[in-house]
Amino acid sequence: MNDFLRLIRILHIFLKARLDVLVEKRLKGRWISFFLLVSPWRLYSSNKPEGERIREALEEAGTIFIKFGQLLSTRPDLIPVDIATSLQKLRDDLPAFSTDIAIDIIEEELQSKLDYTFSDFDRTPIAAASIAQVYPAKLKRGGHRVAVKVVRPGLLKSIERDISLMKRLAKKAEKHFPDAKRLRLLELVEEYEAVIYAELDMRVEASNMRQTKRNFKENQLLYIPEVYLEESTKNVLVMEKISGIPVDDLSALRKKGVDLRLLSERGVEIFLKQVFIDNFFHADMHPGNIFINPDDPSNPSYVAVDYAIVGSLSEEEQFQIGRMLLSVISRNFLEVSNILIDSGWVDPKTRPNELERTIRSACEPMFEQPLEKIRFGELLLFIFDSARRFNLHMQPSLMLLQKTLINIEGLGKQLYPKLDFWAIAKPFLQEWISDRYNPKKLEAWAKQNAGYWLEKARKLPEVAENVLNQINKIEDYQKENEQRHEELISTLNRERRGIKVLIFITLVVFFSFFLFWTIK
Repeated sequence: MNDFLRLIRILHIFLKARLDVLVEKRLKGRWISFFLLVSPWRLYSSNKPEGERIREALEEAGTIFIKFGQLLSTRPDLIPVDIATSLQKLRDDLPAFSTDIAIDIIEEELQSKLDYTFSDFDRTPIAAASIAQVYPAKLKRGGHRVAVKVVRPGLLKSIERDISLMKRLAKKAEKHFPDAKRLRLLELVEEYEAVIYAELDMRVEASNMRQTKRNFKENQLLYIPEVYLEESTKNVLVMEKISGIPVDDLSALRKKGVDLRLLSERGVEIFLKQVFIDNFFHADMHPGNIFINPDDPSNPSYVAVDYAIVGSLSEEEQFQIGRMLLSVISRNFLEVSNILIDSGWVDPKTRPNELERTIRSACEPMFEQPLEKIRFGELLLFIFDSARRFNLHMQPSLMLLQKTLINIEGLGKQLYPKLDFWAIAKPFLQEWISDRYNPKKLEAWAKQNAGYWLEKARKLPEVAENVLNQINKIEDYQKENEQRHEELISTLNRERRGIKVLIFITLVVFFSFFLFWTIK
């Protein structure tokens, strides 16, 4: 009954936002048309753009739907770019919950009275978001000024209820509507489930902060607050209280005489280091999470908070994104289309020339502007959006990266409108690729992986025998089942190609070792 009442509430919110118009466009059916025709929600206006109406409905539906909308905003491979852009504006601030309840949570989590842990605790929260709210305090241990982040009460139960409901609706939608199946609604809900549960666990955020702090130990461009693990639990995070100027407070930054050009360029450097050197990037870099340390205006640095969402890429994704960035900078759209196909991000049957024409037509108008006016993050968004008709499907980590790039570049342009992302990124990427694939490193890689390839070589006779056995079975299967025969042939061809590649790589590795030891 609770699920049913919640469903009625959600339907009311979405119909009030006139999302029935979207349903009417995409779904045909006598009963659906009749229901929408007599719907009392037609009395509400539908003059606002679709994306804005969806955003407002998600905000009214509450925490779970706000977070789901934020996830959707990172998926331009699944939804139109205008809707994705609107969803990026989703507000994550909510009215504060009772401080008495917050104190009860802290005391229960720490298994001690508040006065035992803190010598001072301000009962007025300094931030109240959809997942948690934050209080300023002072630790008794060491006398450190801290920020205490407390997860909202009852949130887990609410999330479990809504996710269960969303899964059921997604399964029904995928069963009956082709559009829902194409959008992979159930997969999206499951992806969202993993993200939201990670955000709920303050221990995960603490770990993310400590890892980023280690990555920037020798780098002064980004400061990460200290985490006090002894006072932190699943529902409470105690961290150093930082001071700084919000990154979007330009008047305060100018009053301090901060070098805004240098500051904007350093933002790009931080992004490139996190993505390509550390492979661990802050994926929620909106203005509310970024501050500036103005102590030395000629040498400014960033301070970042809220590490609930981070991203990382596989080695293959990292390399392909680096290639794509260089290709776009060089306006080599054929190479971009080849990368999308080779990486399996679009339908493998896609013709490179056709995809190139599509991408070129979407991107060329942007290149008529001066380079410093082009927003590279938006350019990637256009590329992904234009490739949607080729069944574009990319991993969530890549979409988080694209969203992060848009945020970083947007902040940089806000600080210094003439920021030239290209001038900073191009030499960095060229050096990164040449360094990563220099002969010395390849030699080290070959030594490190020699055992793996030797084991592969040892198993070659067994693999070859299996292939020969399959060859002998082909004639028997041919008469019996033509379709099965074709599948077997396909499997055989793949294995033959695999054996050839394996033999070739093994020979290359052996020859490299032989040559290396001969020279030595």
